[in-house]
Amino acid sequence: MSSLSLKTLLAAFVGPSLVAAHGHVKNIVVNGLSYQAFGPSIFPYMQNPPKVAGLTAVNTDNGFVGPESFVAGDIICHKSATNAGGHAVVAAGDKVFIQWDAWPESHKGPVIDHLANCGAAGCETVDKTALQFFKIDEVGLRDGTTAPGTWGSDQLIKNNNSWLVEIPPTIAPGFYVLRHEIIALHSARQANGAQNYPQCFNLQVTGGRGAAPASVKGTALYTATNPSIPIPSPALIGGAVKIAQGSSAITASATAITGSAAASPVVATTAAAAAIVVKPTTSSSTSSSAAAVAPTTAAAVPATTKPATTAAPQTTAAAVPATTKPATTSSSSSTSSKPSTLSTSTQAAPKRHPPSRFLVRS
Repeated sequence: MSSLSLKTLLAAFVGPSLVAAHGHVKNIVVNGLSYQAFGPSIFPYMQNPPKVAGLTAVNTDNGFVGPESFVAGDIICHKSATNAGGHAVVAAGDKVFIQWDAWPESHKGPVIDHLANCGAAGCETVDKTALQFFKIDEVGLRDGTTAPGTWGSDQLIKNNNSWLVEIPPTIAPGFYVLRHEIIALHSARQANGAQNYPQCFNLQVTGGRGAAPASVKGTALYTATNPSIPIPSPALIGGAVKIAQGSSAITASATAITGSAAASPVVATTAAAAAIVVKPTTSSSTSSSAAAVAPTTAAAVPATTKPATTAAPQTTAAAVPATTKPATTSSSSSTSSKPSTLSTSTQAAPKRHPPSRFLVRS
């Protein structure tokens, strides 16, 4: 399937996108346990905000980080981000379900996930500028046949403004920052026009096979002046696992924990309630990107839970039914281990458009 030029796709973004509201992550779900994220519209006005797994940031307007800040600390985990007070526990090979409060359809672009090892002291005290990230997930342009194309952000919206990512089973156990990000490209035809929305969470990863992938500092992930491509560098690590998007049922709320746990917390519940539900595929889109693959089999994949050998964190609410809505379609993510590039254009880009410049590194 042919694709339009990137200039043509970006040109189609112009319009109502400039007035749409943005969003932020409200919680993450691990094996049925829902961990609250930082609430930018609530926490800054509370005298004693709760201890959560999400890093604090000064994004009360649900704003973005622009390319002019790619070499500054704000690109790491959003504006003036500071350490979270606790973390969630997840086993290597388990999935993390990331729920946004909203995302505008007009803000199209890739969805990307990174991890950074915080070291033995944990992520609650780590210097964010010292963190070195490696990429575990990316979904960019899915179909460029019709401008402005179908992107990872469209897949997130279709999944009830949520994203499912698997923690690679190959990585070493330890404390990590999960950096989840949407990059909106509706203004990317102009210099410094891309909009990055990074959201970070503290994790303790148990199990794993000991791998320590090559990584780069957050301030070296992107640059503002390289030629445009759908997904910026660096490439996915070799142990990254691409999965079909789905939902994770919430069985209880959990408080972010401190210290170390020997295994993932376990909630007494039925296997069905704790399952990762992968939505049935009734139709699929073929990506124009070289990184796309056929849809993953859409069978329900039970979440892996392991018996805890230490006390589980206290839960703060009884089991709550999942709130995510079933979708009628699903498509798999890309599996390329190299930065994705658009296929050769079959339609000439309008000559009046200037070269687009945004967020890639050489």
